[in-house]
Amino acid sequence: MAKKAKTVYVCEECGYESVKWMGCCPSCGAWSSMKEFKVAPAQKSVSASARRRPEARAVADVDLSAEGERFSLFDPELDLIFGGGMVIGSVVLLGGEPGIGKSTFLTQIAAVFAAHHGRVLYATGEESLKQVRLRAIRLEAEHDDFFLLAENDLDTVMESVEEIRPGLLIIDSIQTLYDAGLDSAGGSVSQIRECTAKLVRLAKKEHITVMIAGHVTKEGVIAGPRLLEHMVDVVMYFEGQRFQDYRILRSVKNRFGSTNEVTLLEMTEKGLKPFQNPSALFLAERETLAPGSAVAAVMEGSRPFLVEIQALVAKTNFGNPRRLASGVEYNRLLLILAVLEKLLKLPFGDQDVYANIAGGLRTDDPSSDLAVAAAVVSSYRNLPLRGNTVLLGEIGLGGELRSVGEIGKRVREGLQFGFDRFIIPAYHLEKKNGLSFPENAEMIAVSSLGEALKYIF
Repeated sequence: MAKKAKTVYVCEECGYESVKWMGCCPSCGAWSSMKEFKVAPAQKSVSASARRRPEARAVADVDLSAEGERFSLFDPELDLIFGGGMVIGSVVLLGGEPGIGKSTFLTQIAAVFAAHHGRVLYATGEESLKQVRLRAIRLEAEHDDFFLLAENDLDTVMESVEEIRPGLLIIDSIQTLYDAGLDSAGGSVSQIRECTAKLVRLAKKEHITVMIAGHVTKEGVIAGPRLLEHMVDVVMYFEGQRFQDYRILRSVKNRFGSTNEVTLLEMTEKGLKPFQNPSALFLAERETLAPGSAVAAVMEGSRPFLVEIQALVAKTNFGNPRRLASGVEYNRLLLILAVLEKLLKLPFGDQDVYANIAGGLRTDDPSSDLAVAAAVVSSYRNLPLRGNTVLLGEIGLGGELRSVGEIGKRVREGLQFGFDRFIIPAYHLEKKNGLSFPENAEMIAVSSLGEALKYIF
């Protein structure tokens, strides 16, 4: 007698499983995130004697001939965000809002791979073959080794992989793919998780690089269980507005390189083109004598970006003042305002405070604290900051200015764009640890927020 499929409930946020529905997930605390799906009965396992047993090896004896090898995308910005090129046999998950450019980016990657490395299979469940070819013509991405497949069934995709033997498999998107062996609708939690697991096994067994496009929820994370991000090797998100000319591609997970790398891409008629100098974009429309504007050098992955931090302080018309942060971490803004109010006696109790990073970049680098504080004070006093100054430093609860990492890279980035005055924590000049600054850079070392403000205005 055949076993019946059992029903389980899985949290869409963290992947927690339960035999009964619960309003709040006990693992991550998310409400109304438990979704029902059926699990097919397990197949009869092969006996231990018939099953091939993997042999344990010493770490020094493991063959690295096909593992960890990379292939170039022939663009320094794209190679950088992948950690020096894409790793053969890796699984890359690409997320982003509808219309932001995921399919365009994947088509361009497929064209580069087909032209220089080998066959590509582009499996789409959202478009027809004609639609994909029209995009390929527009992007000048047609190639004899670029194969298209309009299919939602995972088994059919697997059969096409065995027939074509591609080096790169692209799935657009994971929410449209389904496994016929599961008793659930395509796009459900169980389908997304099982299809991704089979694609991961395929990549590792056949040394095929797999790129997966994923839809995002209204919170901006990839739809499906959060476990999905743990299964793959690389996770990237497209950020920015669909109506702007540029996109921000951020790497939030990379098993083969540094995380939080950022690449700026400009959307053109011929596809997405990387910016070679992102700092120039963020500072392009900056007004040097405008109150409430300060420049910081933040680290995104392994390289620095110069960003303009803007602040607006205005008297509130309501009982409770508003605090809004765009690009700046909201809780750090509250911390900085509390320090300014406590130590400098600035009355923000009846003032609305707005903070923003021009250009749409988001950062959680605490080295921008000094620039945020300076921009807020500048707007409150209606005084512009001194020109050609970069502000670096994390602000402690006692008003002290704490050290930041990679300060040498930040200073060199500032000098490249005409900034020759740097206000930095005193720690970096007291304990250089072999660090030397360029002679044409004016380094001003301060130990507290109050001391820094004396040099800023």
